[in-house]
Amino acid sequence: MAQKVEICGVDTSGLPRLTAQENEKLMRDLKAGDERAREKFIVGNMRLVLSLTKRFRAKNAQADDLFQAGCVGLIKAIDNFDVSIGVKFSTYAVPMIVGEIKRFIRDGNSLRVSRSIRDTAYLVLKTREKIEERDEEATIEKIADEMRVAQSEVVYALDAISDPVSLYEPVYNKSGDALLLMDQLADTKNTDEIWTEHVALREAMGKLGDREKKILFLRYFEGKTQTEISAEVGISQAQVSRLEKNALKNIRTNIS
Repeated sequence: MAQKVEICGVDTSGLPRLTAQENEKLMRDLKAGDERAREKFIVGNMRLVLSLTKRFRAKNAQADDLFQAGCVGLIKAIDNFDVSIGVKFSTYAVPMIVGEIKRFIRDGNSLRVSRSIRDTAYLVLKTREKIEERDEEATIEKIADEMRVAQSEVVYALDAISDPVSLYEPVYNKSGDALLLMDQLADTKNTDEIWTEHVALREAMGKLGDREKKILFLRYFEGKTQTEISAEVGISQAQVSRLEKNALKNIRTNIS
């Protein structure tokens, strides 16, 4: 029997576990305005918040405060999530939940980065500046050697003072065509088998133009970034982005 642990009046041992199918259905329903589905979806994803708050536990940390901040991030993720982007909700939600917790910590609650870690981080930054002034690459190894500390200590200190970055953070925006951070990351998980296992999907792919097919092949089969594809195809990154989005939209339309 699970031990009863209450956080913010919530019995965490009794939090439900939703299947992927249940999550998808509830998300569709809540986006259609179903308030009961929204409430059920929030409660059903509180385990995700709970697991993330454990990363920030400290001797003087208030679990209730961290959990509340994480739930704020969860609700923001729900409100801003676009079901058409083709990623799991948890993938989108994690950086927003963590970001909200870190923002709460940074803005004045009882849990703070210790003075010793902040001092180490300051020395790391100063050492990095000195190395770069010599026109040398300031690697973690070189910084650690000059400071005479373990490399893990350098990494930990820098991580403690850094803010999370969302995969959907715009890194460039021109004429309404936003280039997101995730557009610069290669996708190595999608394989030919995944894309071709359904006949309907193959037929939908067959209806695309040659250039759209090539872009999708390079993007999802070979895991290249939009920037790499633009250089290979000979068009701008913004055009690659538009063609990719249109191709995916046409595929969804043809298989729905």
